[in-house]
Amino acid sequence: MENLEEYRKAGKIAGQVREYSRELVKPGAKLFDIAEKIEAKIIELGGQIAFPVNLSLNQFAAHCTPVQGDDIVLKDEIIKVDVGVHVDGFVGDTAHTIDLSGKNAELVKASEEALKAAIEAVKQDKSIGEIGKAIQETINGFGFAPIKNLSGHGLDQYVVHDAPTIPNYDTGNMNKLDKEQVIAIEPFATTGTGKVKDSSNPMIYSQIEIKPIRDMFARKVLKEIEQYNGLPFATRWLAKKFPLNQLRFALSRLVREGILRDYPPLPEVAGGLVSQTEHSLYIGKEIEVLTK
Repeated sequence: MENLEEYRKAGKIAGQVREYSRELVKPGAKLFDIAEKIEAKIIELGGQIAFPVNLSLNQFAAHCTPVQGDDIVLKDEIIKVDVGVHVDGFVGDTAHTIDLSGKNAELVKASEEALKAAIEAVKQDKSIGEIGKAIQETINGFGFAPIKNLSGHGLDQYVVHDAPTIPNYDTGNMNKLDKEQVIAIEPFATTGTGKVKDSSNPMIYSQIEIKPIRDMFARKVLKEIEQYNGLPFATRWLAKKFPLNQLRFALSRLVREGILRDYPPLPEVAGGLVSQTEHSLYIGKEIEVLTK
């Protein structure tokens, strides 16, 4: 596969940074500082940031990253750490869950074991629906529900979420994974009903369209955004260069104009706690876990 070495390098760095995050996530640590240190470590190890590190607490499954001025200090939360690294646009995507309360070990284990079961199903050349079934049955076996409207996905150059979709439940899809591709599998387990919804106050955006904007300040912001090549970025990054209130207004304007897409935080609809585990895989003659 062309560019497999770039995927391997991105995956290796992502895995190293995921493990590094274990040192940072502890009671008394500021969420903002954790995010900054994780992203700095990606650069230090020779990668680039594929998307803002997601640090999603308790009932939030994804799309949470600190903003400038955030003063959240960790206590006894369950926290999902989702790390994305790219090398020349080729992405490694991995996640794990840390339970600071010590009360949710089974929930954490449910997503970890579901990922192992999914990888085994991939190695056995099972269909996409059967991979989802392996995830669902494993999570159900722990007494929890898989989140059905979140899924694994393909990875491509400067594309974090590409085809195919890898479901977290049995969809009945009998298609098999194509060879010579890279995918991410990410089971989510919850104590809730198994669905997430959009909330408010997005912290993460990506550029989806190139077109002119009349507002001068929004133009300056957009010029800065272009360096991310369509990959997701954080309000936090831009707030180091622009006043936060003006920046938020400009980002909202760019979303309304169809130039940006926002990614609101995703809470579980019933307020259930959520765990997540994720690896990126190369589907070749052999199945290679890239983010070990």
